[in-house]
Amino acid sequence: MMTKPLLIATLAFALAGCATAQSKEVRPATEKPAPDEPMFTPTEVESRGSVTVGGAAIPYRAVAGTLIVHPRGWDDTVAIERKRDKDAAADVPASEASMFYTAYFKEGAPAETRPITFLFNGGPGSPTLWLHMGAYGPQRVETPDLAHGGAPYRTVPNEHSLLDVSDLVFIDAPGTGFSRVAGKDKDKAWFGVDQDIHAFTVFVRDFLSKYGRWKSPKYLYGESYGTMRAAGMTLALQRQDIDLNGVILLSDILNWDLVPDDPQVNPGVDLPYIVSLPTYAATAWYHKRAGAGHELAPFLKEVEAFATGDYALALLKGNDLPDADRQAMATRLHGYTGLSVDYLLKTNLRIEYGALQKELLADKGETTGTLDTRFTGATLDPLSKTASYDPQGSAIGAAYTAAFNDYVRGTLGYGAGKHYEGGLDVYGSWDYKHQPPGIGQPLIALPNVLPDLAVAMKQNPKLKLLVTGGYFDISTPYFAGRYELAHLPVPKQLQANIAYKYYPSGHMVYVNPALLSEMHSDVAAFIRRTDGVD
Repeated sequence: MMTKPLLIATLAFALAGCATAQSKEVRPATEKPAPDEPMFTPTEVESRGSVTVGGAAIPYRAVAGTLIVHPRGWDDTVAIERKRDKDAAADVPASEASMFYTAYFKEGAPAETRPITFLFNGGPGSPTLWLHMGAYGPQRVETPDLAHGGAPYRTVPNEHSLLDVSDLVFIDAPGTGFSRVAGKDKDKAWFGVDQDIHAFTVFVRDFLSKYGRWKSPKYLYGESYGTMRAAGMTLALQRQDIDLNGVILLSDILNWDLVPDDPQVNPGVDLPYIVSLPTYAATAWYHKRAGAGHELAPFLKEVEAFATGDYALALLKGNDLPDADRQAMATRLHGYTGLSVDYLLKTNLRIEYGALQKELLADKGETTGTLDTRFTGATLDPLSKTASYDPQGSAIGAAYTAAFNDYVRGTLGYGAGKHYEGGLDVYGSWDYKHQPPGIGQPLIALPNVLPDLAVAMKQNPKLKLLVTGGYFDISTPYFAGRYELAHLPVPKQLQANIAYKYYPSGHMVYVNPALLSEMHSDVAAFIRRTDGVD
C-alpha cells in the first residue's frame, strides 16, 4: 500500500500569447437539492488571443467553461424514471460533476484535420494548472530554476505552447480547480480509479459533440497520476467508439505495485527497490555523493544493469543472503547512492520511498526534492525516517496558483466569486480498486492499467505512445516507467508503437525553459507524425 502523500504531489504542481476577455456573463454552477433535477448548470465564456510559436503568430479562440458529467450507470432516462419511482436506478449514485475546462481553438483551422489534445494533471486530487501555466498554454509562469521564488510572480507569452500543432483542452478533475461535485454519493461516485476514468471519458465524448470534433485526430496528454487515467481511458474511449491517434505520458505510473514503500510493512516485494535505484543514483550523482568522474547517461546505464542483475539477485535471496555478500552489496550500493554502508545494512539493502531524500544530505541538515531531487530545502524533522515534505512543491506551488488565478479571472474572464481549489486531500480515501478488461469485478489490489492499454493497442494498432520523464524524479522513477511498458502484454510489432524520451530534469520537465523547448519539439514531432494528415 502507498502511505506517502508526497508520492505524486502535482499530482505529482507585444500581445503575442495574451488573450483578451470578451464581455460575457457566466452563469454559476449551482447545486439543487432534488436528485431528479440537474444539480449544475453548464457555464461558458469566450475570449480571443494570439500566441507566437516558432516565429509564427497563432490567433485562437479560448473557451473557459464547464460540462456536466454523470456517474457510471446513468443515462438519459434515469431522471425520468426517478420522477416516477424514487427507488429507480438505486444503484446509480445520486450525484453530478461539473467539470471545468479551458479550450484553445486555432482560428480558421478546419476541425476535420486539426488535432485536438486533452491534457490533465494527476494527484489524485490535482487540477490542471501545472500543464496549463507551466507547459503548453498560451501563457506560462516564470519560476527560478532550483530555487524558491517569491511574489510578484511573472507570466510571459509561451513560445512553447502546443497550439502550433494542436487545439488544446485543459481539464480539471471532479472537485478540483473550478470543477465541483454534488449529491449524497459524491465521494463514491467520483473519487476512485475507475470513477475517475469514467468521468474523463464521458467528458471527452461530450466535448467532441459540443464542439463538433468527432472527426479530428485525437490525443491524450497525462502527467503523473494523469498517466494512469490516460492509459485507462484508451480502452474506455474505445468502448464509446472513440479511437485515439496518440497518448503522451509524462512521468508515468501505470502499475502501483512498483512503489517502494516501507519494506517492514510490505516484506517480500522487492521489485520497487530495483526499479527505483537508478533515480536514487542520479540524485546522488547530481549532489556529488556518487558517480564521480562519470557522465550521467553512462553512469545510469551501469546502475540499471546492476539493479536488474546482482542487486536483484541479492534481494531475492532475502534472509538467505550470506553476511559477507550482504556486506559487499551494501558497499556497492554505497558507491551508487552515497548512503553509508551502516545505514544500508540497517535498511536491509532496501531504500524506501522518502528515505534517500531525507538521508542523502542529512549531514547538511537538508532534504532533497521528491518531484525533482535537484531541489533542496531545510529538513523539517532531523529525527524522521523519511522526508516529510517536497522542497520543489513548496518552491513553485504558490507561483502557479497565483499565476493561474490572475490569468483565468483577468484574461479569460472566468471565476468571479468562485474559489479555485488547488488540490483535494483525497489521496488516502481514494478508491484504488480497478476492474481490468476480461475480469468480472474490481480487484482488491493496487491498480494496474497496463491490461487496459494493451487491449486498446491490440484493438487499435495505429495507436501510438510517447513516454517521457525526468531522471531526477523519485515520485515516478523513469526506470520504473520503462519497466512497466517493457512488460506491456502486446506483440512485438505493437511494441514499436512506443517511443521514449527522458530529460535531465525532475517530474515537471517544463519548469526549465530550455528543457520545455526540447520537450515541445519532441511532442510536436510526435503529433505531426501520427495525426494522419498528409
